[in-house]
Amino acid sequence: MKVYQINYDLRKQRNYDALYQKIKSYGTWSHPLKSCWILVSEQSAEQIRNNLFSVMDNDDGILVTRLYPEAAWKNLDSDKDKSMTDWLKKYIGAAS
Repeated sequence: MKVYQINYDLRKQRNYDALYQKIKSYGTWSHPLKSCWILVSEQSAEQIRNNLFSVMDNDDGILVTRLYPEAAWKNLDSDKDKSMTDWLKKYIGAAS
């Protein structure tokens, strides 16, 4: 499985619900920061971008980046209970 980071900028209407549903449909995901998600998928970055952009407006921006087994973070929203740190270590460390 491959691990991707999704960053987006919803510029005018900001309809997050449809985008969040699309991201969550991948099954294995994490939401460490407000405009950043990480998901696990066999799809390519281009396929993920096209799928997510289908519920975005034409003026919105999206960046899909494949992550490799190296990352660093500090003060993530869910870091208080260590679940976010555990999730990141599990999936980024398992990326191939």
